[in-house]
Amino acid sequence: MDPLPTSQSVVLTGYHLNDESTDGVANSSKELPSPGRKCGQYSMNQVHSRNTMGKPQYERSYSQDSLDELSMDDYWSEVEHIQTTQENDQEEQEEVAVKVPDEGEVEAEWLKDAGLSGLVSGDTQESITLLSTLTRTQAEAVQRRVETFTMTMRKKNKQQFPDVRDIFSPQASSSNEAEASAAPSDENEREDTTDIMAVQLINLPTKDEGVQQTADINLEISYSEQAANMKEKSSNINPKGEDDASLPNYRLPKEKTGTTKAGNLAPQDMKKVRSLALIEMTALYDTLGVDFKHHKATKVKMREMGLFGVPLSLLLEQDQKKVPGTKVPLIIQKLIIHIEEEGLNTEGILRIPGLASRIKSLREELEARFYEGTFNWENVRQHDAASILKLFVRELPRPLVTLEYLDAFLAVQNLSSRKLQLQALNLLVLLLPDQNRDTLKSLLEFLQRLIDNKESNKMTLNNVSVIMAPNLFMFKGYCTKTQLEMAAGTSNIMRYLIKYQELLWTIPKFIMNQVRQQNIENHKKLTKEKAVKKLLKKMAYDKDKHDRNQTDKSLPNSVTLQGVIRVQAPSLSKVSMAIQLTEELKAGDILARFQQCLSQSRITESPHKEEVCLYEIGGNIGERCLDDDTYMKDLYQLNPDAEWVIKPRCQ
Repeated sequence: MDPLPTSQSVVLTGYHLNDESTDGVANSSKELPSPGRKCGQYSMNQVHSRNTMGKPQYERSYSQDSLDELSMDDYWSEVEHIQTTQENDQEEQEEVAVKVPDEGEVEAEWLKDAGLSGLVSGDTQESITLLSTLTRTQAEAVQRRVETFTMTMRKKNKQQFPDVRDIFSPQASSSNEAEASAAPSDENEREDTTDIMAVQLINLPTKDEGVQQTADINLEISYSEQAANMKEKSSNINPKGEDDASLPNYRLPKEKTGTTKAGNLAPQDMKKVRSLALIEMTALYDTLGVDFKHHKATKVKMREMGLFGVPLSLLLEQDQKKVPGTKVPLIIQKLIIHIEEEGLNTEGILRIPGLASRIKSLREELEARFYEGTFNWENVRQHDAASILKLFVRELPRPLVTLEYLDAFLAVQNLSSRKLQLQALNLLVLLLPDQNRDTLKSLLEFLQRLIDNKESNKMTLNNVSVIMAPNLFMFKGYCTKTQLEMAAGTSNIMRYLIKYQELLWTIPKFIMNQVRQQNIENHKKLTKEKAVKKLLKKMAYDKDKHDRNQTDKSLPNSVTLQGVIRVQAPSLSKVSMAIQLTEELKAGDILARFQQCLSQSRITESPHKEEVCLYEIGGNIGERCLDDDTYMKDLYQLNPDAEWVIKPRCQ
């Protein structure tokens, strides 16, 4: 696989610090990025003196005006420091050759990632269930890629693939059959329904005007459908000079059946979420006319042991041998704990780097002694720990936001309103592999705690964002001209990731509904298969009826009385609870009642001290951890065949 030509890659290179005697004080002269060097290095050519130019020129985008008044000097100082650190590293740097797949390959990769690989192989049956749950804009996005793939394969004289109409006609009829009972049968009634949805969308805030207190994000209607109906054309999404206080607080709607966070679902359902998030993100970008490239990296030699420069998946395998169940690298956990133990009030934390020679020495010592447990953390100062944390993130051989979707993250800054940007980021976060998403979440939560202490450490949301952006969106061995030209845009993306992380980790209700519908369709197929097997075995009618009755009686959550469910906690207690459902009963109330029962039976002295959660298991969901504000009667009506189990939280 050929590397990108020089014209498609840019290298940032750093301005050397001439004096290491001043701890954490970087040279403040700024220079223009130069595209003339090998990718993976960073170079800056001085054009004007400090007196005539205070910061480098860069191409503006929608999201950059808001950062003109910020200290972009901090951004370029951080870039310079990154290069200085890399040049002082004696290890040979591997280049990362990145290739955008050819037409046809792009669509094949996309369909595979979207859970529609059957459309590539020609076996469409496995994909029908997913297709039957898609919205109009989602189906259009899939259809465009199927058409392009089919045309490309035919041009290459390969095997014949089904006509796109053959694929989507069964899907359309399946959808119509599934929705016949709920959807209006008359065409005029369908138009009325569309009008109602349009009215709902009109009530949404679509333009950011000055300082806003709160705004709502609609999670019930597909983001791409919202964009298609509203055709938002806001061009001044971020007023010039916008500071932390002027960012609106987006309010998550309270959903009676419970808010679902990434990580609160069973793996089989989370896989469906990722497929739907990719389809929805593509549909949103298609609707808005925004293009992004799906990158693939060639295989390069990577470290397989140690701490720095090790793939995240391999690092977690190492960590899990030490601490089973680890989801965030132990080195990141320890660095964050160390910084917080020493206090988050150190002025300039993250911005002021540790002494380069000391950071290098600490890195070598960590590599040798961290897993042995003999590393002396008392020698690590606050600025040292922060520098090592940033070093770990940027030394990952693949970016934390993944190489495949790096361009999609960068394209967020081109969307025409803040609401659209947040919706896109929400979908991109859901697309991340578990280990990337868990690690990013831990990092962002730490950055928010740091910002909460801004009165003492002088690190505001804007300050932290411009410092962390180059560490997150540029990585060792690979960079692009776009990343340099849109430096302020990536800083804005960093701001949103930190400030709106509660929203970004929420699975929208419309995606959850699609997951439930897929599970219902799969259950119907399994039921039919079981019925056929029973016929083949020539089971007697009376025995078959007896078996069904026995199955019904064995369900742990069967409603023995009207409006009553049974809650079990097999790992904590042998006793189950019968719970009378009321309009106001919440999941948190059931947990509190269970804790009270344990206390009365003196079981609280048992060694189980983990945080427990009420789980919805089975029916039209695999397994879902409920938030305390879930209204149980509403959820029961949505999923009457579920079991209700209390157990330690699986995260």
